Amino acid sequence: MPLDESLSFVPLHIAALTVSDTRVPATDTSGDTLVARLTAAGHVLAARAIIRDEVPALVAQLKMWIDDPAIDVIITTGGTGVTGRDVTPEALDQVAEKMIPGFGELFRWLSFQSIGTSTIQSRACAGLARGTYIFCLPGSTGAVKDGWDGILASQLDARHRPCNFVELLPRLQER
Repeated sequence: MPLDESLSFVPLHIAALTVSDTRVPATDTSGDTLVARLTAAGHVLAARAIIRDEVPALVAQLKMWIDDPAIDVIITTGGTGVTGRDVTPEALDQVAEKMIPGFGELFRWLSFQSIGTSTIQSRACAGLARGTYIFCLPGSTGAVKDGWDGILASQLDARHRPCNFVELLPRLQER
């Protein structure tokens, strides 16, 4: 889809959260990939953290960032699989006011082009909480590339047409 070059780019403040029991800053390749892509696009890295696959810890981190008026978007990487320790969607369920089911559906469709039927193991998802978008990607660098390049780069660009998530930000908390 085209960008309307007559419009201005609006840099968003994005928090990057890696969900992993094993990664540390030196080995967080998916987090590094996400940060590189969002900053290259012109967005601002507002915060970054690595949290273990534990629902209470994830919920606490998400709530802290949701409550921060300086953060527009949270993108997580990891914890979206089907193993017992994969709990990112469950944490999202505890904070989201609205789900964005099309995100996971489109992610799996795009991912299918890269990894075939293995994409069925992904529970990539997205939601909205008190005016903050939350997108949950799988933990591989390939998944981060698929999610950012195929969906988020355009939907988080105010110039993207016919519509995008940025233009809705001022109206997210309407009642």
